[in-house]
Amino acid sequence: MTTIWDTIADEASIESPLWEQALLPAEERPLEPVFSALGEERFALGLETIYEGYLLHYGRPRLFSATDNDNALLLGDYLYAHGLVRIASFHEVGAVSDLAELISLCAQVRSGRFDGDGAAWAASAVLLGRGRLETARDALRLAGDAGPLLALARETAGDEAVDRALAAHRLRVG
Repeated sequence: MTTIWDTIADEASIESPLWEQALLPAEERPLEPVFSALGEERFALGLETIYEGYLLHYGRPRLFSATDNDNALLLGDYLYAHGLVRIASFHEVGAVSDLAELISLCAQVRSGRFDGDGAAWAASAVLLGRGRLETARDALRLAGDAGPLLALARETAGDEAVDRALAAHRLRVG
């Protein structure tokens, strides 16, 4: 049976020999879903593809180990785009918009060196395409307050599931 990890790795390998070379050996891949477990199953592959791109930019990826920063950036961008294409295949503009906002917001959070990317990921995974994230995203973007995003994630997915995802996220991004 082909897993989401196989699909991400195989498609990146087909896209570029550089990215095939960047694949970690199978026994070194910590293949743990982080935020996709909070959302709808149909979005799992797209979410994990985008999250792997995020990890290439800001953390420790699960599938890849790029040889230099330029390749990590390019591979991360490819995975962002490829994940968005996967989500777009469901013809839900709101879901694609939510993920584009997530990528932008997390770049702002990381460049500002303040917390909140985990809450943004959790709330986005839980409420992808439902049109309920804008006000909570604004609280993080404008005031550095991740509380509203975290509250949305917890009220929808439950404390335990969100805590597990955030703990796994912290291990990947520190």
